[in-house]
Order: sequence, then C-alpha cells, then structure tokens
Amino acid sequence: MSPPPAKAGGVVERVPTYCYQCVAGPDLMTVKVVDGIATEVEPNHKAKGVHPAEGKVCVKAFGLIQKAYSPHRILTPMKRTNPRKGKDQDPGFVPISWDEAMTIVADKLNAIRAEGLLDEAGYPKVAASFGGAGTPTQYMGSLTAFLSAWGPIDFGFGSGQGVKCYHSEHLYGEFWHRGYVITPDTPRTNYIISCGNNSEASAGVCGVYRHAEARGRGMKKVQVEPHLSVTGACASEWLPIKPKTDAAFLFALLNVMVFESPRDRLDLPFLRDRTSSPYLVGPHGFYLRDPATGKPLLWDEASGQAVPHDTPGAVPALEGRFPVASAFELGADEERWDQTGVEGVTAFTKFAEHMAQYTADWAEKVCDVPAARIRKVAHEFIAAACVGQTIEIEGKTMPYRPVAVTLGKTVNNGWGGAECCWARTMLTVLVGALEVPGGTIGTTIRINRPVSNRLESFEATIDGFMDYPFNPTDRETWKAKPSIRNAYSTLVPLVGNSSWSPALGPTQFSYMFLDEPQDKLPRATFPEFLLVYRTNPVISFWDTDRVASVVSRMPFVVCFAVTRDETNHFADILLPDRTDLEGLQLIRIGGTKFQEQYWDSQGFALRQPSVKGRGDSRDFTDIATDLAARTGLLEKYNAAINRGSHGVALKGPNWDFSLPVDKAHSAEEIWDASCRSASAELTDGAETHGLDWWKTNGFRTIPFPVSNWFLTPALVEKGLRYELPYQERLTRIGRQLANRLKEAGITWWDRQLEEYRPLFDWHDFPGIWESHVVECGAKVADFPFWVVTARSMQYAWGSNMHIPLMREVSGNVKGHDGVVMNPAAAAKLGVEEGDRIEVSSPIGKSVQGRVVLSQGIRPDTLLMLSQFDHWATPVAKDFDVPSMNKLTAMSMTLTDATGSAADLTRVAVRKVAGRTS
Repeated sequence: MSPPPAKAGGVVERVPTYCYQCVAGPDLMTVKVVDGIATEVEPNHKAKGVHPAEGKVCVKAFGLIQKAYSPHRILTPMKRTNPRKGKDQDPGFVPISWDEAMTIVADKLNAIRAEGLLDEAGYPKVAASFGGAGTPTQYMGSLTAFLSAWGPIDFGFGSGQGVKCYHSEHLYGEFWHRGYVITPDTPRTNYIISCGNNSEASAGVCGVYRHAEARGRGMKKVQVEPHLSVTGACASEWLPIKPKTDAAFLFALLNVMVFESPRDRLDLPFLRDRTSSPYLVGPHGFYLRDPATGKPLLWDEASGQAVPHDTPGAVPALEGRFPVASAFELGADEERWDQTGVEGVTAFTKFAEHMAQYTADWAEKVCDVPAARIRKVAHEFIAAACVGQTIEIEGKTMPYRPVAVTLGKTVNNGWGGAECCWARTMLTVLVGALEVPGGTIGTTIRINRPVSNRLESFEATIDGFMDYPFNPTDRETWKAKPSIRNAYSTLVPLVGNSSWSPALGPTQFSYMFLDEPQDKLPRATFPEFLLVYRTNPVISFWDTDRVASVVSRMPFVVCFAVTRDETNHFADILLPDRTDLEGLQLIRIGGTKFQEQYWDSQGFALRQPSVKGRGDSRDFTDIATDLAARTGLLEKYNAAINRGSHGVALKGPNWDFSLPVDKAHSAEEIWDASCRSASAELTDGAETHGLDWWKTNGFRTIPFPVSNWFLTPALVEKGLRYELPYQERLTRIGRQLANRLKEAGITWWDRQLEEYRPLFDWHDFPGIWESHVVECGAKVADFPFWVVTARSMQYAWGSNMHIPLMREVSGNVKGHDGVVMNPAAAAKLGVEEGDRIEVSSPIGKSVQGRVVLSQGIRPDTLLMLSQFDHWATPVAKDFDVPSMNKLTAMSMTLTDATGSAADLTRVAVRKVAGRTS
C-alpha cells in the first residue's frame, strides 16, 4: 500500500493542493513529490494567516498517498458479466476500454433521451447519488455542468447525508437565521453547551484548532451526551443524558432562565426589537393584524394602543395582555376571523406561559440529568452571556454575547430534532446571542439564495421577517404529484425548492416506496439509470440489507470507483476517475463555510495533479466532456460551464473567458479559462492569471469581513426580526398542508403534521422508538439497550475505509474496534472485555463484535462508532467491526415532519461463544 520507493537525492517538488474529503474542508496542503512519486502530505505553510488552521490538515489527508497507490485501485473501466446481482454473486467484472465503457453508458442515456426523460409515473428516468453533503462536487470537475445540461434527474436516492445527519438544524436553521450548519463563534465564545456535538471529530482541523485555542484562554464547554466522546473528554463537564431526551434538558434550561432568574438578566431590548416576542396573538392562535395593512400588531407603550409592528417611534410591550379595538386573524387557506374588542397576548407571554411546565425537576425525571446541574448550567450560561456589553470589529460596534449552544447527530434530526433546534435557538435569543460576536452563528446556506452571501439571502415579508422559499401548500400550486421519488415537494414545505432540496428530502422514501407503494401517490418506479459517486449507501444508510436489495434491482448502475465496495458490487459499469492527488479542479474557499470553516478571507484554491494519474484513470472533466459529446449535449454543457455550473462563471462585469460552445475542450482548457476568470473576479478584472500561475501558487484570496460572519447587523439594517419564539407562519403552512393531504386522501402523514405548532412541546420521544419495537411485533422489555453512533475523524464520510493508515491511527482512539459498553451493564450479562456479543434489533437484523468496556457510557446505552460492517471494500472487510446501520430501520413511524430520522435504535444483547483478541 506504500508508494514505490523514491531515489535518494531525487528531484523534490512540493505541489500545492487541497483536501475536501469531508464537510469540514477545504484544508490547504502540499504534497511532497520525489522523482514523480508522492511521499508525504504536509501543511501548506503559505496558508499561515489565511487558512483558519494555518494551513494544517486533519488525519484523513495523510491517507491520500496510500489511496493513490493502493494495490486495490480500479485502474481501468470495468464491465459486469454476471447478470445476477446478489450480494452472494460474483459480478464478474472484466476490464474494457474507455471507448467501450463510454459507448455503453452513452447508448443507455441516448435511448432515454429518445424516449423521454420522464417515465409514465412522471419520475426522472435518470437518478444520481452523491455523498458527503456536497463534498463530491469538489472532486467531480465539470460533471455538474453535464447534469445541468441533461435536464430532470432524481437526486433523491441518498446515502444518509441530511436525513441522518443535522437535518432539522439545516432546515430550521436556514428558516430562522440562514444557518445551514450552526456553530459557536469559537474565537470569541466563553461558554458552550454542546448536546452531542462532537466537534473534536466532526469540525475538522479548523474546529479542533479553534476549540483548543478557546480552551487555552478559558472557554468552558458542557458536553451533554449518553457516552463520553472525544469532545466530551476535552470538555469541562460531561452530563450523561438519556438518549433522545435532549429537548427536555433544553426546555428546562429555558424554564430556569425565564422563571428562576431576574428578568433583567435577559437581553430585553433584543427580545423586544429583534424578535417576534411583542407581536400580539389572538384567540385562534394567529397574530392579530391591522385591518388596513394586514401587518401584525404589537402594543405600543408610548401611545397606549395596538399598532402595526413597523410603526415608527413605537415602544413595544414585551409581556402582557392588551385590549385591541379592531383586528383580524389570518389562518390557513385565507381563513379569516375579524375581531373587535379582542384581547391580544404578546408572543413572549405565550412562550413564557408555555415553558412554565418544563421545570428542572420535571426534566430530571425525563432525561436523567440532576435538576441541580440543570439549574447550574442555566445560571452559568446567563452569567457568561455578558448581556449589555459590546465589542468593536472592523470599526463596527456590535453586541458581545460569548455563549453558544450546539447540537449533534440524533439530537438535531429525527423526532425531537425540531424541538431541540427551537430550544437551542431560543436559549441564545433570550440573551441576545444569536448571530452576534461570541454567540451562536450560521456558517453557510444551501436552501436560500445566493449561497455566496447569506447576508443578502433574504427579502422582507409583510410580517417583518425574512422571506423563505417554502414548497407551496396552497390549493392552487401544491404539488400533489411528486417530481422525484422521495416526494419532498409534496410532503415537506420547509425543505425548500433549491438545487439541494431533493437531497434534503426524506431520501429513505426513495428506497422504501419502491417496495411499499403509498396510498394516493404515483407508484415509485425504478430509475432506468443510476449514477453513483463518492458514496456507499449500502453501508452508510439505514437498514443496509434493504438498501442493497434495492440497488441490486436497479436496471443499470454506473459507479465511479476507486476500489470495489458494497454499492458498486451491484454496478454494471465501473469508471476510474483520477483520485484526490491526480485530478484538476478549481473551487471556492473562505467566507463562511460548514462547521468551523469560516474565514477572514475568500477566494479560490486549485486541486492539481501532484503525480501522474495511475493506470487508465481519467480526469473527471474529460469524462464529463466526452459524455456530453456522445449524448448530443455539448453545446448545453459548454454553456453551463460558461455560466459557472462547475464553480466559477467565465464571464464577469469587465472580462469574458467564455469557451466556444460548439467544440469539446480539454480539462486543461476548461480550468485555464476558469482560473483566468477567478483571477479577474478577485481583482475586478485587473489580473487574469491562467492555470500555470495557479499551479505554482495553489490559492489566492482577498479579505472577507469578519463582521459578515454575523447576520444580526444585516437584519437590523433592514429593520427585520427573527421569527422567534412564536411559529405562526409554520402553523399556517402546516394546516394548509393538512388540508391538501386530506383533500388528496393521504392519511399516512398525519402524525408528522403534529409538528406544525406555534410553540414546540415535549413529547415522549424515546417512546416513539419503543412503539416501533411493538410495531415490529416484539416486546420493549426484550430490547433494553439503546445503541448510538458517533463521528470518527479518521473514517468520517466513509471514502477512506480501505486505507490502512486510517485503521492504524483509529486504533489509538477507544471504540473503533468493537461495541462500547458500560462495565456494570456488561457484568449483568456476564460479559467481559474482549468477549464477543451479538446485538440484535426489532427489525430482525443482528451484528456481532467484541466488547469494549468503558465507564464513559450510560449503562442503558451501547456505542458503535462510524460506519463499518463491510463485506466488499478491501481492507475494511477484514476489520470485523459491526455497524449500527444494519440494525436501524427505514420506517414511516420513525420519520419526522421534515423527513429525517435518527441514528439510534433499541437493541438486545447476548454473549456468543469466542473472544476477539
């Protein structure tokens, strides 16, 4: 697996490039090359002062050399010869030429175009599955331009991203404050409440660096999770909470802050002027509106009357009940109630009265965190918030609120995820710490537009909030007939209508509905052509045996493959693109990105061949161009490149590097034009450096204002408010959706409709998983344990499972070799360290592994790190490490209103014969 030996004293080069294997990238790095052979991955020291981690990379990047030189690499196109596609079948792959491979692929696509892009059910005949929350686009060259030129494609066959990740956070975060991913302003925060957010593994090298620096200056973190993660080990305090009860813990913090702390310790001006708190709510639960303008009313303490929310000079009352002479409420489908002499209650009063029931003593019984510690955390949070203080950044005076709340997997998705996201956001709202220095901030957007600048991603609504691209729920435009198989536009208004929305819908439905037709929906059909890149859903999704069954029945599957794996085992054609160190691509860097990748600069970075491509692999851009030519889409494809579908538009205000659309261009020609346009964009046309300059320099940036990290100043500038705490608009949309579904005769989504309410409630979320046990025909008592998972920095995103170095490094982190279990629980079962156990779930599936004992886990909980259980991937198939993905269900019962579920399930444990050394 090591590279070929280099000659001593050979020619040494250091080639600048980037690593974007996971969503915490990009990281800038260099590759040491000796006589054409890559020997080391090193930091890019030229990025010091530019890259948030000073040009360093995380552990995954160091495995790229072994990835490039792997003896298991697929180095030529391959064709399946065995028509039977079973897990137990040998595909019989044989090498073929690129011409033969591309002819086969193009013939399939041309036949589809000739017959029509949609099938009889109205679904796209072509589907594509890409992993890693968009990170594959940083490696697929100009394929995005080909996809744009093609037309309708079903992007709803997911691999777990979104629905089993931070799903509720993505949707509600973008709705409330344009935050697809939420993070602390770590360089300035002093106190973090982290509910399962494993930043030391998931936030990349930038996150690890920033959190280490913050701890060094005294930042305190309270880690709340059922097991002690690596992040918990770095925290000041660990609270071992019962799985899926984080909402109760967060609700109790809100209760303590509202009822057990003096009101003036909250940020009352922020609540009054920047949120919906003073809006008056009528008896039907909707805002009381001004008869003349339709705008929500608030009580003006200056004039002693109800006035529209944007009345100049008004002094809003934050709390109380007030008489309103004339108003109306607007419900679903334009239902209207005209009111005279009605009482209006402020949204904050409604919120406070609603939260009165969720005391710390109540929460202790639910989540198993002592009430005294809940109160301690709440009071520490308020004390650290520095309410009333300001800070100057780049000459601008802003609020300074150095406290934040973060959420992790299983907390911010699935049932209870919406409640946690709302409570987390409200905790910061109470002290004015939302989208201000030191507080909780969003680092990117994906559903709203433009994605390049979230501060410009909104217009005002009549209610004084940010507009949002909901999927329609009105009678005239609601999509009763889904456009893709997961039915996101029909069922989930909040997922929006962006290019990302199909992959953020309930992607498990794409697999489920093929075997379980849903009443009143067009029957899901198998796509005729499935394209797969940088993803392995047969390992990474829920109920992996079921996913494998679906993929095995796909009529035609094309996989871009580095090695064999569990998904491409069922492929018809394997295509070898050039790996991370061999391909060519320019991407945008900086600004505000995922996780802790928010920079004080922005620009572009080049991925270039550090070494010559091995075997008969091809650059992805050349593959895409060839495919466009063979399918008659060359002009549309080139036009898509010219307008920037591959990452950078080739024409700007005073420059034009557009390519002729009537000819095929090499990868070097496409990226040379892209480099010139990027240079012009960064210099307003003054400089137009080509590919050679970028190969030498690697990256280029210009300043990005730190003040642009924070949304609140932009909101203030536009005179808008955050749509918190009261969810009047979501309630209306939910009721309209309920009306549409009822009219269509759809009843199987009724439970999900309950999530649409003005103020979020606690429900027995653990009980939902217990009811699923009963639904499977089993007894809850027979499945006494919860099994959860956690991010592994070494294996995160799953594209490097075949790299021995990752296996070696992960051996130093507890839990990577088996099932983590509490010693007390193990003793009751007669299980010792290293014993082999079988873990089984209510869906009738089981896995086996060795026991790893740890005091850092609750007795009712098991931990299975990352995604293992491989049976085809080289190296990984020999790990003998189980995965919970085989045990977890794809289930309507476990799917929440946004279409997501969670990575946990109830399980049984029994000792089996034998030990694993």
